[in-house]
Amino acid sequence: MRTFKFVPTMFAALSLSAMASSVSWAATETVFTQTAFTTAQHEGKPILVDISATWCPTCAAQKPILSQLFSEPANKDLVVYHVDFDSQKDVVRAMGARMQSTLIVFHGGAEKGRSTGDTDATSIKALVSKANQ
Repeated sequence: MRTFKFVPTMFAALSLSAMASSVSWAATETVFTQTAFTTAQHEGKPILVDISATWCPTCAAQKPILSQLFSEPANKDLVVYHVDFDSQKDVVRAMGARMQSTLIVFHGGAEKGRSTGDTDATSIKALVSKANQ
């Protein structure tokens, strides 16, 4: 029979890990709907609209950069709307996007910036930070 020895430092590390996972510092991600987007704009929230396609290699390169940014405390209030380039053409047109891999940031109702095809972590971070201004 195996016995386990209680190790206080291990217990403390596990407790801190559990506490950290219960605190949400992550951005809110959801599929775009006009109603939700309009509500977030009227509430004055920082918003990122991510127009992407599953087949797009540039979009795939943006995903880990965006995921990292979404987990940062500075972006905890960011609302992220994912728009599928292929199936949500009406939204793509309404946003004035011509291509997938388009990122558009808003603060409330005001567009603060956009980029298309960018895979540089520094410039994507700078774009996302404009939503918080």
